[in-house]
Amino acid sequence: MMGALSDIRVIETGTLLAGPFCGQLLGDFGAEVIKLEDPGKGDPMRQWGREKPHGQSLWWPVVARNKKSVTCNLRTEAGQDLVRRLVAEADVLLENFRPGTLERWGLGYEELAAINPRLILTRVTGYGQTGPYAPRAGFGSIGEAMGGIRYVTGEPDRSPSRAGISLGDSLAATYAAYGTLAALHARERTGVGQVVDSAIYEAVMAMMESLLPEWAVAGYQRERTGAILPNVAPSNVYPTVDGIDILIAANQDTVFRRLAEVMGRVELAADPRYATHGARGAHQGELDELIAAWTATRHSGELLESLHAAGVPAGGIYTAADMLADPHIAAREAIVTVPHPDFGELPMQNVAPRLSANPGSVRWAGPALGQHNDEVYGGILGIGDEERAALREQGVI
Repeated sequence: MMGALSDIRVIETGTLLAGPFCGQLLGDFGAEVIKLEDPGKGDPMRQWGREKPHGQSLWWPVVARNKKSVTCNLRTEAGQDLVRRLVAEADVLLENFRPGTLERWGLGYEELAAINPRLILTRVTGYGQTGPYAPRAGFGSIGEAMGGIRYVTGEPDRSPSRAGISLGDSLAATYAAYGTLAALHARERTGVGQVVDSAIYEAVMAMMESLLPEWAVAGYQRERTGAILPNVAPSNVYPTVDGIDILIAANQDTVFRRLAEVMGRVELAADPRYATHGARGAHQGELDELIAAWTATRHSGELLESLHAAGVPAGGIYTAADMLADPHIAAREAIVTVPHPDFGELPMQNVAPRLSANPGSVRWAGPALGQHNDEVYGGILGIGDEERAALREQGVI
């Protein structure tokens, strides 16, 4: 089956994570993603990550999967001309340079739209293309702080923490992909492209629920609360006798009644302190202590089985090893293995979400630098062997 985006060609420029993760998402659903990289160096993501078997990143095969690697020195006039020629044959140009960089290279939207009026220019930056902060360097961590998620993450008696992943970059990339699809859909009606402007801080801010009106209307400032959400109880991490923490989320009235039955404490569901959502929230601390005292006497496996059987949402806190061993993950093929020339069969997360008629797929792992030069420059642009050799000699490709 053809991927849902198999008729879309994306030219990906930029480096590291925010732009390239957007390209990964589009490529997962079949888009032809042609990634332009500096000759001789490539995207720094090729070297990122703590573990580097064979001297290679284990992150690169994931973020660059399904992409074609083409070398192009964008700082040269000849390289910029190659971009213009590629844009004429593309649907999307994806970039995550500082605002103004493409314009300095003569590759601003007006210039590109004159070549291809149907082009979608997708731009991912820290602060967006406009506003007083636009020229600033903007990494994902800074966007997470400005967007509000850092302030509310962590324990209340400590400085703000962070998730152990590049959350801001990934959110901005996801919104960029979402915006790209919306622009492609609009192009079907209008016949012309447009600019998609995805800012990291705005993508983070978009996830912050009712934080803004809570402050503006009610004067309530959300604070760090560790493993809980205030007034949502019980929903926490609880200990077991074998030392494995589990999550239990029984904050709905009917679900709490089921939990009380599993605990052998049916009277708790009728107790005025715990009978309603509001009452449980007001007595959150003592309720968590009561549940923790019970779970601490149970083995995690047996406890989870009884909770699942009763219809109480509960689960373990998975590591990578847990994911690779889980039968549900295996049954849904949520992890796939992809051939790699150095790593052999390399496991990685599969495409999400799932489409019934045109599902995405992982067709190959991140490519070698310049692996597709001949295919793209020769096949798509029709550049002959001699001209390609001259461009290589000049350091353009």
